[in-house]
Amino acid sequence: MTYKDALQYLYASTPAFHLVGAAAYKPGLQNTLAFMDHLGHPYRCFRSVHVAGTNGKGSTSHLIAAVLQAAGLKVGLYTSPHLVDFRERIRINGTPIPEQKVVSFVTEHRNFMDLIHPSFFEATMAMAFDYFAREQVDIAVIEVGLGGRLDSTNIITPILSVITNIGYDHTEFLGDTLAKIAAEKAGIIKPNVPCVIGETNSETTPVFVDAAIKNGIWGGGLETTDCRIWFADQCGYLRKCRLRDIPDCQLKGIYQDKNQQTAYVALQVLRNYCHIPIPHNSIVIGYEQVCTITGLRGRWETLCPMPLTICDTGHNSHGLKYVFEQLASLRRELSDNSTKDVNLHIVFGMVSDKDVDVVLRLMPSDATYYFTQAHTHRAIPATDLAGKFAALHDVVAKNIGVFYSVVEAVHAAQKNATDKDIIFIGGSNYVVGEALTLF
Repeated sequence: MTYKDALQYLYASTPAFHLVGAAAYKPGLQNTLAFMDHLGHPYRCFRSVHVAGTNGKGSTSHLIAAVLQAAGLKVGLYTSPHLVDFRERIRINGTPIPEQKVVSFVTEHRNFMDLIHPSFFEATMAMAFDYFAREQVDIAVIEVGLGGRLDSTNIITPILSVITNIGYDHTEFLGDTLAKIAAEKAGIIKPNVPCVIGETNSETTPVFVDAAIKNGIWGGGLETTDCRIWFADQCGYLRKCRLRDIPDCQLKGIYQDKNQQTAYVALQVLRNYCHIPIPHNSIVIGYEQVCTITGLRGRWETLCPMPLTICDTGHNSHGLKYVFEQLASLRRELSDNSTKDVNLHIVFGMVSDKDVDVVLRLMPSDATYYFTQAHTHRAIPATDLAGKFAALHDVVAKNIGVFYSVVEAVHAAQKNATDKDIIFIGGSNYVVGEALTLF
């Protein structure tokens, strides 16, 4: 079996959410528990940090992993989805799992997978845990796939749980209110395991407090934070950390301020409560070099300096709100320093289970658009996106183009943009992933 054969087997025989959407979602832990029994419970062989949330959980996971690696630990990192290569999902010290390890896992356990029919995510997570155990990592940072309570990753008992924020996403699975979604995310909170909450509001705070009380950590292990300051006076073992204490970071999206704060608090808990040796200099290095250390891509990433081309994986209104605010700010800044108008060219596509109308309303009406669709069954047809956008903004058709491939859309934007303009590529992980192959 070749690496290509192994991937084809995983995609063909185990439903993949990033390809087929809801049909791949398997709530419950029965399959995962059966797979772990089969593998000998590899997740018990290493310490772990569990990270959930609507947005920012990938960035927060990478920040924590980068700092732990800078501190000299052997660090496993499990995240999803991948942008270009499947192996991005499973890393040790920033290096993706070798192709041969993927082949060996599928070859060895194919008969068992044919028997229980795991989802793509369940099979991939099992591969990650098995790999981390065999390679004897010191600690693994595990990103939740979807939700928390019923997510496959929730079989672990971590030394720290982290929930970044709560927003409207995957409401068909997690609920149609912030409180319901928070309850699903709060499902990763475990008895006597400290938990960091990145952002709260009036709807979600009672949910987290209730979960903390039920798990015996209220007043001793629940840390809460917002974008500027985290407040946990009742915990005693940590003092307040303000944003000014956080080192400069390689992640430059304005929304990353909150992720940086959340990760920073999590690292303080790991150091002061979980007794993980983390020198302050390791935090500085991890933050300054997070993308270099971990291989993280697609988070307000500059792909080309001229014309300035930026991509971002924000894919729902909660995340894209900050992306469009930063684009507007960048455009004003460049216009103030230029004798020519700075035009904005947006290559954009979305998938069908997102809050499309809300997102389209957030988008600037004075940009030139290249609506497109990634190579996934979940992609919204580019013509539908263009029509919805035109109707919502009442804009002229000459500013809107429809392209049936991401590559075609990017090339059109590059052809039309001047060296002083801005090109933005985003709307979904899949659009960004396909665009990255061009740079």
